[in-house]
Amino acid sequence: MKQFLREYLTDRSDEENFIFSVTCTECGSVWKSTPIRFSKARAKPLTEAKHIIAQALYEREHARAFEDAVNEAVHHFNLCPLCKRLVCNHCFLICDDLDMCRTCAGYLQEEGEAVLEEVAVY
Repeated sequence: MKQFLREYLTDRSDEENFIFSVTCTECGSVWKSTPIRFSKARAKPLTEAKHIIAQALYEREHARAFEDAVNEAVHHFNLCPLCKRLVCNHCFLICDDLDMCRTCAGYLQEEGEAVLEEVAVY
């Protein structure tokens, strides 16, 4: 699942924050990872040597933030065992025999309850 998620993560990072997103293939909702601030954000390297160091540090922190985002996204998405699409918890149903996405459940006339039901906002 984590390897599959790595392929779906979209990098939305900038010079100051690392952030990634995944779009549900069922409903199109976009989940965004918790932003992680680059340790040297807003610090301007004064020399070329410091610029090279800052770039290497950025790349290392970016890779770490990417893995954190994968680990976070695992709790928000599921892989449908039938159609192999990545869907959010709202679109993934817990069914009697086999859990699946809403589309597959509808096609197979299966009923189930979403992993995460919509929360009513008052």
